[in-house]
Amino acid sequence: MKEKYLVCLMALLFLPIHPVYSDSARFMEEITIVGTRADEHQMTGAAQYISAAQLEQQSYSDIQRVLRQAPGVSLQIEDGYGLRPNISIRGVATERSGRITLLEDNILIAPAPYSAPSAYYFPTAGRMHAVEILKGPAAIKQGPYTIGGAMNMISTPIPTERAGSLVAEAGSDRTWRLHGSFGDMLDNGFGYLIETHQWRSDGFQEIDRNSSDTGLDVEDYTVKLSYATDRHSVELKLQYAVQKSDQSYLGLSDADFADDAFRRYGISALDNIYTRHEQQILRYRFNISDQLSLTATAYNNEHKRDWFKTEGIDFDGSNTAGEMSRTSWSSVVSAINMGSMLQGVEHADLWGILNGDIDTLPGSIQIRSNAREYFSRGFELGLVAEMQTGNTSHEIEIGLRLHEDEEDRLQRNSSYHQEGGQLFLDDLGLLGNAGNRLQEAQALAVFIHDRIELNRLVLTPGLRFEDIDQKRTRWETRSGRTSDPASRAASNFRDSRENHTRVWLPGIGLLYDLNDRTTLVAGVHKGFTAPSNSPNVDEEEAINYELGFRFGGSRITAEAIYFLSDYNNLLGECTASSGSDCTIGDAFNGDAATVQGVEMMFSADLVSGRSFSLPLSLNYTYIKSRFDSDIADTDFFGAVDKGDPIPYIPEHQLNVSLGVEKDRWSSYVNLSYVDEVCVKASCGAFEKTDAALVLDVTAHYAFSDNLSFYGKVENLTGEEDIMGRQPYGARPNKDRTAIFGLRLNF
Repeated sequence: MKEKYLVCLMALLFLPIHPVYSDSARFMEEITIVGTRADEHQMTGAAQYISAAQLEQQSYSDIQRVLRQAPGVSLQIEDGYGLRPNISIRGVATERSGRITLLEDNILIAPAPYSAPSAYYFPTAGRMHAVEILKGPAAIKQGPYTIGGAMNMISTPIPTERAGSLVAEAGSDRTWRLHGSFGDMLDNGFGYLIETHQWRSDGFQEIDRNSSDTGLDVEDYTVKLSYATDRHSVELKLQYAVQKSDQSYLGLSDADFADDAFRRYGISALDNIYTRHEQQILRYRFNISDQLSLTATAYNNEHKRDWFKTEGIDFDGSNTAGEMSRTSWSSVVSAINMGSMLQGVEHADLWGILNGDIDTLPGSIQIRSNAREYFSRGFELGLVAEMQTGNTSHEIEIGLRLHEDEEDRLQRNSSYHQEGGQLFLDDLGLLGNAGNRLQEAQALAVFIHDRIELNRLVLTPGLRFEDIDQKRTRWETRSGRTSDPASRAASNFRDSRENHTRVWLPGIGLLYDLNDRTTLVAGVHKGFTAPSNSPNVDEEEAINYELGFRFGGSRITAEAIYFLSDYNNLLGECTASSGSDCTIGDAFNGDAATVQGVEMMFSADLVSGRSFSLPLSLNYTYIKSRFDSDIADTDFFGAVDKGDPIPYIPEHQLNVSLGVEKDRWSSYVNLSYVDEVCVKASCGAFEKTDAALVLDVTAHYAFSDNLSFYGKVENLTGEEDIMGRQPYGARPNKDRTAIFGLRLNF
C-alpha cells in the first residue's frame, strides 16, 4: 500500500504549474464539510456549523461545552476539561468517541481510526476556528463511521492579508491559556501561518494526603505554508502537540462523592498521562476548468502516549507484577456502594483501603504503564464536477482514500503497596507483561455523491464502499527479553487473528422548498461501524432515516428533524475506559437495537428597531434508545433484557443561550440541561448518573475594534453532579470556575 502512495505523490510533482497568483483561501472548500453557517440550511442531511463568532461568544476551551450547542450530540463526562471526550451522535456508543468519524481539516484524526478507534488524542479545542457536525445520508462522504455521523474541527486558516491575534486568559485553579497566531498572503501567491496554543491548570480536584496536581499542561504548535497560481494550489500543514495531565480512571464511591465531590483517593496519586502528537498534511488542488477540479491529499499522524494509572488490587498480595490476578477498582467501588463483601474482605476494610487508613500487603496494588504508539496515514483523491442538463444541475463528487493505521501496545504492570496512606514500589515488572501486541488495519474507501438540483427539489444520492483488512498479533513476555519492540522474535509469538470486511453503503437525501422560507428535509442511508479484529464478530450496521423541516425568516430560524436508526447489530468493544471486566480489544455482538428521537433548533433576535439586540438560541434533543432482544450475559454488556436502554444516552437534552448586545458591551447566559442516564443496560442501583443543570455566563467589552476584554464563570451555581461512573466510580462535573481574558487582533 505504501508503494501506491509514492506513485500518486510522484505523479503530482509532474503536473504543470502556471505562475499566476490565485486566492489560496479555496482550500477552505476542501477542509470543510458543511462550509459555512448559511450552507447548513442547504444540506440534505442534518448539519450544524459552529462558527468562529459563536466560539468567541463563550470562549470555551472545552469541546464538551462547545458541543452542547449542537442537537443530537451526547457526551459522557470524564475529566471535566474535554481532553479525551466521549462523544455520541444520534445515540451511537459514547465510548472514547470511537463510533463517530473524527476529523481535523477533513482528515481522519483519531490515533488509529480503523484498528483502534478510541480517541485517546483529541485536537485542542481552544485553537479551533470552527466546528462542524454532519448527520444523515451526507455522512457517507466521510466514514468509516456513518451511523451517527461525522465531526470536523477546522483549524485556523491562513489569513488573506497580514494579520495576527492573541488571546490571553487566567483564572481559578491557577489556570491560564495563551493562543496566538500570525500569518499573511503575499502578492506572489505565497501564504503562511504560525500558531501556538498553551494551556495550564492545577485542576479542580484534590488528592488525599498528596500535593500533586490534577490538572493539565498542553503545548500545541501549528505551521501552514501555501502557494497558489491561477489553476493550482498547494498547502502544507505541520502540527505538533504535547500533553501532560494528572488524570485517573479511579472515581469515588457515592458516599464519598456526597461528602466531597472533588476529592480523589490517595491511591491514585501516581496516575498521569503523557501524550505526543505529530501531524503532516500536504494538500494539492488543480482547477482543471471552471466546472471540474481535482484534489489530492497526503496525510500522516503519529501519536505516542503512556497513561500510568492504578488498575486494581490483589487482596492477598501474593502475586508478582507480571502474574497479578487483580480485582478491578470498579468492583471495589461497587462493593462499597452496596455495603457488601468482596473476595472475603469486609465493606469497612474496602473503604479503609481507598481512604488510606489500612495498609496493604507488598505487591497488592497494581499500577499499569499503558504505553502505546500509533500511526494513521493515507492518501486521498477527490474529483468534483459541475454540469447542467436542461433545468437540472449536477455537482458530482468522487472520492478515494487509501489508508493504513496501527496501534503498537507494549505495557508494563508494576506492583506497589500502601503504607501510612502512601504508595511504595515493590516490583517494577517486565516490559510487556500487561500487553504486548500489534493491531493493524488497511482500508480502501471509495464514494460517489451527486447533488441534483431541479427547481425547488434537491436530491443527493450517494454510494460508499469500504474494504477493510484488520489483524492483531500478540507476543508472550519472557524474562530477559529486550525492551525493544523491533526485537520481537518468533519464539515469543503467542497468537494472531484477522478480520476482513467488505461493505456497500448506499444513501439518498432530499431537500424540497415548500416556499421561500420553509424547506422539507428527508433521507435514508445504510450506516456502518468498522468492526474490530475479533473473529466471529459482525460489523455494526443500521438503516437510518430522517424527516423534518427548516424555517428561515429575517429574524427567526427553526429546525425540527425526526431520526431513526434501526440496528441490525449493535457492537460492543472492550476498552480499559469502559470499566468492564473483559479482555481489552475483544468485541461483542449486541444484536438488534432501535434508536429514535427528535432534534430541534430555534434562534431569534427578540427585539427589533432598538439600540440593542437580544439574540436567543435554543436546541433540544429527545432520544429513545433500546435493545430489541435479550442478550445472554457477556463480560461487556452484562445481562440485557429486551427494552433495556443503551448506556450513556440521555433521553432529554436542552441548551439555551440568551445574549444582550449593545455598542461595545455584550453578555451571554448559557444554560445546559442533561437528563440522567443509565451506565449499564440493567440500570440498577448505583448504575445511573445525575440529571445536570449547568449555568455559564460570559461578558465582553471592546476597548476598540482590535482590543477586547472578557470575563466568564462556568458552572455559576456550583452544581456537583455525578456525570459518569466509568471506568471506576462516580465522576463530577467541573467546579465553579472564573476566568478573565484579553483578545487582541492586529
